[in-house]
Order: sequence, then structure tokens, then C-alpha cells
Amino acid sequence: MTQIISALSEVSDRYDVLYCDLWGCLHDGLTAFPDAVAALRGFKAGGGTVLLLTNSPRPRASVERQLAKIGVPRDCWDIIASSGDSARAAMLRGMVGHKVWHIGEAHDEGFFAPMEIVGDAVEIERVDLEQAEGIVCTGPFDPKADPSTLRPQLLSAKARGLKLLCANPDIVVDRGEAREWCAGAIAALYTEMGGESLYFGKPHAPIYELARMRLAQLQVDFAPERVLAVGDGIRTDIQGALGEGIDALFITGGLARGETGTSGQPDPEKLAAYLDEAQLSARWSIGYLR
Repeated sequence: MTQIISALSEVSDRYDVLYCDLWGCLHDGLTAFPDAVAALRGFKAGGGTVLLLTNSPRPRASVERQLAKIGVPRDCWDIIASSGDSARAAMLRGMVGHKVWHIGEAHDEGFFAPMEIVGDAVEIERVDLEQAEGIVCTGPFDPKADPSTLRPQLLSAKARGLKLLCANPDIVVDRGEAREWCAGAIAALYTEMGGESLYFGKPHAPIYELARMRLAQLQVDFAPERVLAVGDGIRTDIQGALGEGIDALFITGGLARGETGTSGQPDPEKLAAYLDEAQLSARWSIGYLR
């Protein structure tokens, strides 16, 4: 059973490192959450290290610029590990070939930039689907359009045995009050159709390996039992934490606010029912990061 807490500070002395999700926890895609910023500052003030662990398909430098733009201050976190960087490294090592068909928006251009940690990178050429050896999906062409609109192209890709590299396993994200589709929805559809999708973000192992590499860059030494994962995605943040054997703090006021009856704090009975249905749990739960 999960334990509902009222503030991160109630349990923060048990942990040295925080793996903190972004969307739904620290911001809503438009503005930062002041209470969440204060909670991270408090954790750092107590000697902890805050690693922002995000399924964003963007490189970490692009994530940092986005955070600054929406008002997340630099002093509340230490380093970033993104699904975009984890997936990008795999792409540059040729996991889906040299010629790729890109599904995504123009602002994802940075995904195709070189990476210092990939010294033997293959040359990637973006081509039309008909010439592609594989697919790179950073998100839908239109995040408000149902992923099924891509079914004809995905059927063609599946018939040719193309692999789809998914840069963001999230299915949906809330931008302010509007819900948008993510790359994970397209990858899930492709898998459902019989295609092969490759994942590198939460809850999959590669992004956690990247997180450990980032912490090593900071010369942060820690034990797994002293790591706390914070997130609002039951199938990404919480499942990923369980897979890594680390504790999790479930933010119920994000993607699952309706299902958990969260208004300030979750309704205990609705939260229990939600976790039972998911067949997952978190050591701690809270309405919003504070």
C-alpha cells in the first residue's frame, strides 16, 4: 500500500538523489509550479542532488532552454537526463539504419544533432518513407490529431519490416489544460499493428543508465536505496522506478488527477482503486509536488 504524504520534506532525509519528472510535476508545459520549485530547492538545501529525468524527445540543452523559458529556475536542479538523448545515441549508432523517416514537428530538429558521447556515429539522412530504412518518431506531426491518422503510413512501414525508434514513450501530456498526444502513442499503435517499436525513455532501462552516467559526471556517489523517483505517470515514472528497484513518489494531481480524485490531495479510496487496476504501487503518494 502507498502512503500519502503532505510534503516531500516529510521523507527527504531518507534520500540523497531525486529523479524528478517534469511535465505534470514541475510544470504544465506553460508555467512552472512554485511549490514544486520550492520542494526541489529544499531537497538541494539539505544536501541532495536533483536529476531531472524526462521523457522529452529533446536533447538536454534544449530541455534546459525550455525550462528557462517557462520559469523553472536553474537553482532547483543539478543535471538533466532525457529520453531524447538516450534515443538519439541509439539512432546515431545506427539502430534504425542510415536513412530514416522522421515523424515529428519542426522544433525537434535538435534531435538529429551530433553527440559527443557517440564517437562512432553513423551519418543520418532524413528521407521520405519510401526510401527509409527505419523510422524515428519524436512525436506526432500534429499533437492534437488522433495517432490513427498515421495508420496508412505505418501499415506501409510494417509491411517493409521497418523498426520505429520512439524518442518519448509517453502516450499523452497535458499542456496547460489541453491534452496532447506524444510519440509513445504512435509507437504503441505501430506495435499493435505488428510493427517493432524501440524505446529508450521511462520505464525502459536505457534512460536510467544515462541518469547514472550524468550523476557520475557530477561525481555523485549514491546507493539505489537512497534514490527517490518522482513522477505522475503510472506506466512510465512509477513502473520504471519499480523496475530499477528504487522508491517512488506518485504525483496524483498530474495525468491521473481525475481517476484519483485529486483536489489538493488524492482521495484514498480512489487512489487505491487506481493503483489496484494498474497492478502497480508507489511507496509514497502526494497530490502535487510541494
